[in-house]
Amino acid sequence: MKVQLFALTGGDPLKRADLLPIVQYATRNGLPSSVTASTTPLLVRQTVVDLKQSGLGRMAIGLDGSRPQLHDSFRGAQGSYKRTLDAIAWCQEANLPVQINTTLTKRNFDDLDELIELLVEKNISFWNIFFLVPTARIQVGELLTADQHEAAFAKLHQASKRVNFDIRTTEGQHYLRFVAQQTTKRAAMPAKAAGKELCDSKGLVFVSHTGEVYPSGFLPLPAGNILWEPLAEIYQYSPVFRSLRDSSQLKGKCGRCDFKDVCGGSRARAYAMTNDPLAEEPRCAYAPA
Repeated sequence: MKVQLFALTGGDPLKRADLLPIVQYATRNGLPSSVTASTTPLLVRQTVVDLKQSGLGRMAIGLDGSRPQLHDSFRGAQGSYKRTLDAIAWCQEANLPVQINTTLTKRNFDDLDELIELLVEKNISFWNIFFLVPTARIQVGELLTADQHEAAFAKLHQASKRVNFDIRTTEGQHYLRFVAQQTTKRAAMPAKAAGKELCDSKGLVFVSHTGEVYPSGFLPLPAGNILWEPLAEIYQYSPVFRSLRDSSQLKGKCGRCDFKDVCGGSRARAYAMTNDPLAEEPRCAYAPA
């Protein structure tokens, strides 16, 4: 399958007693790996050293605010901010590239500029911004508006021109549409102008701890189980994956959009808010002709 990154996430992967052997096995088989670690007491300097020596290629850590009060309230754990900064320092001591994961909501939207400056200061390697997919009705109020999504995209695009780390969005597929609009005249824009981002069913697949296969961790539509059939076959031929990859099936303004093959909208957010994974992106300000 030519997998470019094998990401171990959770929950907290550090709770697994066999985490190091898994990383070592992936390394021996030429599979680049990353671990998304929670900043609990399980994450100490020696853990980072052991993972690096096992062949880990990247450590991913969550940081949701530039200030302790904001991040700790976001995470619901006092002291989480300090443990996060400590973990970043330990990774850099071990020469282990650091990825920062940030979930963007109304709560930390106004902190985005300050957070970017902090990440520049910390000399990270990769920044992944998760645009919230509500898993409960109460979380809908935390979603950015369509206009706030556009404002966030503008900040990310400007930052991408000057920072030394890569920036990627998760469930923010319309960032690609935004970038394409900034760089290419819309009437002449080929589908490849903004590139293709990994997203639900398109270059990305999520396998649960029980072997269930989903388009992503945010889109709980089961497509098969690796205990009974090969992952490659599920990814290629599952009706769930095939329908999500077919932009002609998109509904509403996503179906009419001239950027649908570049963007396609968040299928996870559409499903969470409408129970239809092919519905239009609920938080997009762009109006197709």
